[in-house]
Amino acid sequence: MRKTLAVLASLWVSIASSSGQAPSATDLHSDDGERPNVILILADDLAVGDLSHRNNGLTRTPNLDRLATQSVRFRNAYSGSCVCAPARAALLTGRYPHRTGVVTLNQERYPDLTRLRADETTIANALSDRGYATGLVGKWHCGMGEKYHPLRRGFDEFAGFIGPNTYRRYRLDVNGMVSEANEGYLTEELTDRAVDFVRRHQDHPFFLHLAHYAPHRPLEAPEEVVRFYQEQGFDESTATIYAMVEVMDRGIGKLLDELKQLKLDSRTLVIFASDNGPDPLTGERFNEGRRGTKYQIYEGGIRIPLFLRWSGKIEPGDRDTPAHFVDLFPTIVEACRLDYETSLLLDGVSLLGLLDDNSVLSQRSLFWQWNRGLPNYTHNAAIRDGGFKLIRPYVTRTANPKDSRQSPQLFDLTKDETEQNDVSAKHPQRVNEMLRQLDQWSRNVERDRVRKSKGR
Repeated sequence: MRKTLAVLASLWVSIASSSGQAPSATDLHSDDGERPNVILILADDLAVGDLSHRNNGLTRTPNLDRLATQSVRFRNAYSGSCVCAPARAALLTGRYPHRTGVVTLNQERYPDLTRLRADETTIANALSDRGYATGLVGKWHCGMGEKYHPLRRGFDEFAGFIGPNTYRRYRLDVNGMVSEANEGYLTEELTDRAVDFVRRHQDHPFFLHLAHYAPHRPLEAPEEVVRFYQEQGFDESTATIYAMVEVMDRGIGKLLDELKQLKLDSRTLVIFASDNGPDPLTGERFNEGRRGTKYQIYEGGIRIPLFLRWSGKIEPGDRDTPAHFVDLFPTIVEACRLDYETSLLLDGVSLLGLLDDNSVLSQRSLFWQWNRGLPNYTHNAAIRDGGFKLIRPYVTRTANPKDSRQSPQLFDLTKDETEQNDVSAKHPQRVNEMLRQLDQWSRNVERDRVRKSKGR
């Protein structure tokens, strides 16, 4: 069945009708009919607790703090996965990562499990096909090989690093041409390229995906910034991570200042998020007491910051409605008023109406699952349904784990956001129903994952 993305607004209105009065998204469209630019900024392994306004000043992130005050902030925002490659696939397609074919991490060991399927439509495809200049600066991680290169997936321009890297010496792929042994500081290089993209395309609609590497390993940052955090009493690992975040924040500030200087603020939808929670291999750091880390589908692994700013179009404020990476594709499509068709099921819904007021979407279930290698849905899987979250517990990071026999856990996030109290014994019927939904979802996305590809 073909779905026209231009009618997502009316579909969203019907979904939101349970709030009593559906919000109007038309107010967010430009008065002069001009389509907005879109800048989608993604950090890598950034925890919610890494931001100064969330950690009582442990870090210095004034530009992201400022962006937060100017944005609609989703307080219950989730990545598409607890690891980066599947999360990015969900972000770019509006579909759960299993459907896209990107289910694990190591591109060299699992090339077939880290490639975005050829028949998937990315947000860059949708925007490029409708006249937007599209650019990716930074991390791709959705497929190695010419067929899966960003330039074949809707991006007109690509300037990204090729791993493994250090932040001081790195290889860059610039529109398919590889340059070796670049020196400087990678985060600053990506900032400069992002600013250059905006300057070059300021006179017509553009989509820029700035996918930072920071604060992903290897841990490297300017010594003077690291020293500042060490003097505050942090160990070397945490001090370096905070320094990496600070340098990224400076660069984001530079990009936002450029928008203001070019008078593009009111014409640009800016989105900021992180791909997953903090890496446990770098040590423990503040994350508001959330259980779990990257690799795990507990809140610490999948709960992320999510800010959407459209200056002069949306009033800043908090939203409690759960939002998921799969929602960003339809949100951008509606904001840019694209008459775009796809034969593939979208898992997300447009959040555009929620940017205009704090209406509540009708209840829906959200899903996650990850393990290294081929998917095993008995392991590290979760469903959130309203305030309840059911988990098939994390077992191991080893590849292709055997079926898990661990009992499911149930948490009431309205009372226990840190997931400390398993209430499954008190709600056996809810456990059974949520397990049924999770099983049904698992079978559905797995069938989609192994479908025959028709190409795009």
